[in-house]
Amino acid sequence: MSTAGKPTAKAEARAQAQRERILVAAQKCFVVHGFHAASMANIADTAGMSAGLIYRYFKGKNDIILAIIERQLEEARADVAKLHATSDLVAGIAEVFQQWQANDPNITSAALFLELTAEATRDPEIAAATHASDKVFRADLAAWFERSSKDGGLGVPKQEVDTRVLMLQCLIEGLAMRAISQPDLSVAQVKTALERFLPSLLSAQA
Repeated sequence: MSTAGKPTAKAEARAQAQRERILVAAQKCFVVHGFHAASMANIADTAGMSAGLIYRYFKGKNDIILAIIERQLEEARADVAKLHATSDLVAGIAEVFQQWQANDPNITSAALFLELTAEATRDPEIAAATHASDKVFRADLAAWFERSSKDGGLGVPKQEVDTRVLMLQCLIEGLAMRAISQPDLSVAQVKTALERFLPSLLSAQA
């Protein structure tokens, strides 16, 4: 029997499912309308629920945006945790690029990434959350680069790690831009470019 006043596991699971439903709907609205033009009514209509119900889970749009940033970080950290020295990063990045081009709702779209980046220049709270999230993600990438190959890492010399992480992030974020500005860019072309560039970036040699 659950403790009085404490939500049951079933209630917590339902609340989490409702939050996820709201976040998915909000992401779609933010991409279509932008953060400022998208209203709570838009999000409610897209989620198929009342605006009043959304306010049970989030105080307002900023709370939703902060939750999306947190959700993105969890997804990114999970992806890094799966990386090993033998990971096919070319195929992995190319697949994400293809999903960006298709506006796959199950991942953070390139358009949403740009919306978040722009909003961080205007809203100090969003900026702080974005910077904190990026710092954690960079630390995870750095740990993978520096970890020895026998422990699943790349064994990159410590003095090289920060530079390599920066280069990889610029590459991935640049491809997000390409998915929008160059919609006819093929996945095969992306793979060819990655195959030429990534080996030196991931090499343990300084």
